[in-house]
Amino acid sequence: MNTNDGRQHAILRQIAHRVMRERGLEPDFSPAALAQVAGLAAAAPAGDGARDLRALPWCSIDNDDSMDLDQLSVARRADGGTEQVLVAVADVDALVGKGSAVDAHARTNTTSVYTAAEIFPMLPERLSTDLTSLADRQDRAAVVVEITVGADGALAGSDVYRAVVTNHAKLAYDAVAAWLEGAGPAPAALAAVPGLDANLRMQDAVAQRLRESRHEHGALDLQTIEARPVFEAGEISDLRPDERNRAKELIEDLMIAANGVTARFLAAKGVPSLRRVVRTPKRWERIVEVAAHFGEALPAQPDARALASFLAKRRAADPLRFPDLSLTVIKLLGAGEYVVERPGQDAPGHFGLAVKDYTHATAPNRRFPDLITQRLLKAALGGAPPPYADAELAELATHCTQQEDAANKVERQVAKSAAAMLLAGKIGQEFDGIVTGASEKGTWVRVFQPPVEGRVMRGFEGADVGQRLRVRLVRTDVERGFIDFERA
Repeated sequence: MNTNDGRQHAILRQIAHRVMRERGLEPDFSPAALAQVAGLAAAAPAGDGARDLRALPWCSIDNDDSMDLDQLSVARRADGGTEQVLVAVADVDALVGKGSAVDAHARTNTTSVYTAAEIFPMLPERLSTDLTSLADRQDRAAVVVEITVGADGALAGSDVYRAVVTNHAKLAYDAVAAWLEGAGPAPAALAAVPGLDANLRMQDAVAQRLRESRHEHGALDLQTIEARPVFEAGEISDLRPDERNRAKELIEDLMIAANGVTARFLAAKGVPSLRRVVRTPKRWERIVEVAAHFGEALPAQPDARALASFLAKRRAADPLRFPDLSLTVIKLLGAGEYVVERPGQDAPGHFGLAVKDYTHATAPNRRFPDLITQRLLKAALGGAPPPYADAELAELATHCTQQEDAANKVERQVAKSAAAMLLAGKIGQEFDGIVTGASEKGTWVRVFQPPVEGRVMRGFEGADVGQRLRVRLVRTDVERGFIDFERA
């Protein structure tokens, strides 16, 4: 395939559509779904029993170009020296009815798919970026998760209810992070809302206490490198890492807390829930070996606190290489999955977050499990029976896990096609890397610069996850997203 004709971006889009179909995902919306959206109008923001919270200084923080805004947040003082953070989640269910044509597409894919060439949204853009988005300066219906936090970061109370909210400031991660860290001015949208600066600093302080409390219980602080292609005139010129920052951590901490509150709320109501779990790692013995390579001794049995302590030490000792260690640990921990927790039964917890009760509830525009959870919440709040029978919920848990895996594979495959384009002229060059996978299916290595992953075709004998290797590039295949190395 000739990729030097100025059409690399178009070629990647064709690949993305093909791979979506191969993985059982629908790249396009059905005519019925599009017709349904064409006939919709914005849902009335008020409803029976909904609180009017539009006066609170709500704001959104997301990527610069994001329009599918799932949540807003705000903080306020509470009784007894505590503070509250409120997370408002877009009421997507108000316009996407269970069993509708749009719901059928969302149920098939179960997630938005973010490829290097194109985004495949779970919902049509007129919904996700407009009618069901908590858009700038728009009154919107929402499900609010109220989190009361003590000075020690422990949960002091919580509630869930329906409300009407208004996004008073659409903010972006990088600008907010620079401001919070004292490296940049307040974004214009933030400065335009009286009192929002103090409110956002309160949110940040609460988020940091929540994070510290989780880490004390053994939450793992992992950091990986996610590289995005940079295009110039349709040609890929570089792969640019997507850096973590304080604003991203703020939102992550608040969403983790809101998801935990949601799971416990449903349990207290005697309603089944779709839990997000990461089981106790089966390859713990290999994690112990990786730690021993750095002179650290981990217990023979899985211990989240001990692993968290080891990771914190390595981050401080070698921040440059910490993402490589993180990737190794993530591979050995195993993938997350969805399971049903029924009243009176205990589902596994989330080993990586060191929490027992966890669901996905804060991104219903982008993830179908969150929309399922929202419907369960609204039924519980209204005193109605659950909208999903146990058998259907169990089937959906399996399906959502499978489709999430498929979506991840699509994203990785298109990313590899983009990387193959970038490396096409570097055959024979040598790179330093780290083994990210080693099984009967093959041995995989991620090179450090540029940050891409490929298969080791020769000389892989004895290599295991976490081992450093020097490799030589022997072949690329853009169409299939193959990057082949041999041990140098």
